[in-house]
Amino acid sequence: MRAVLVDRAHIAQQGPRFTERLAAALDGSGPAILPLDATAPATQLDALMRTFGPDEIEDAGGVTTVRSAGSGVSEDTAVIVGTSGSTGEPKGVLLSAAALRHSARASLARVGARPGERWLCCLPVTHIAGLQVLVRSLVGGTEPAWAARADAQAIAESAGAGVAHVSLVPTQLQRLGVDLSILNTFKSVLLGGAAANPGLLADARRAGVPVVTTYGMSETCGGCVYDGMPLDGVRIDIRDGRVWIGGAVLFQGYWGGPAAPADGWFRTGDLGSVDAAGRLTVLGRADDVINTGGHKVIPAEVTAALASCPGVRDVAVVGQSDPEWGERVVAVIVPADPADPPTLKMLRMHVKERLPRYAAPSRVVVVDAVPMLPSGKQDLARLRRDLSGS
Repeated sequence: MRAVLVDRAHIAQQGPRFTERLAAALDGSGPAILPLDATAPATQLDALMRTFGPDEIEDAGGVTTVRSAGSGVSEDTAVIVGTSGSTGEPKGVLLSAAALRHSARASLARVGARPGERWLCCLPVTHIAGLQVLVRSLVGGTEPAWAARADAQAIAESAGAGVAHVSLVPTQLQRLGVDLSILNTFKSVLLGGAAANPGLLADARRAGVPVVTTYGMSETCGGCVYDGMPLDGVRIDIRDGRVWIGGAVLFQGYWGGPAAPADGWFRTGDLGSVDAAGRLTVLGRADDVINTGGHKVIPAEVTAALASCPGVRDVAVVGQSDPEWGERVVAVIVPADPADPPTLKMLRMHVKERLPRYAAPSRVVVVDAVPMLPSGKQDLARLRRDLSGS
């Protein structure tokens, strides 16, 4: 196994070399690769190195260091997606070349990608979403375009160069603001990694952006459900309110941990429902559920309600320990106008018109920005830690 350190600050230069390493891992001519962020804190990188023990390390400058052999992976493993270890012990998701290629082919078919249509990679390749942009390019026989950031200039330049497809996280889409219309030159804009604000989606579609919402995780080779419908070869089931996923995109198991379930079904940490047409609606994380006064509140539902409230630019919802209610519902908002943020009364009324009364927030915290993880998801763990001290 080779660990490849990728520096996001120089991704345009790193890109072609990293793509070569990935191509070799996919066709079996090279070792499995473990992409790591070279700019991550040294303590995190050290923890990951100790956990995975790669045979070789290629640094951001292309220099390879040979180490003593590690424990190795199976021959059909192409990629190990490693966690940072910031919230626990580092672990790695083992992905086979077959699963990655199946995911890429199914994605290309779903968005109607034609031969020669290129993808823009502006997501970290240390995460599955960015990595899959490259796999789609390799499977489709095209050269990916690279950008260190998804800003208006980079997107405009890629569109001008004939790039047809791009994958973004909601934060990137939101930060484009009034420049959303520059995305309407793309054939598809995949949006995943986190739940998107309904208002943001509406704005993008009004601007003519061909948004396709995606749902998945590292264990499913990334997005495997597009606009609520499973990709070809993917199965969805709901058991006791939980989302289960099966099919050809499933991972092999965890590094040094359990293998993938033998029955071919992966139990996610998400709550969801499937309608008569087979369309999946993800309701939120099961472990994020807030129990307040004996009532269960799904933060994602409250977040969606608050996102449509006038004066709210961005919002996150978390639970805070409370001696009387067990937990209280807290709305963390970024106001559209910092000088005139919406009041708690206004927010509560807005939620109570859409959800049960107990789901309305009992506290509001105004922030400049909701903290985000590198993957593009809201850093709810950090918000909870911050609230525990207030």
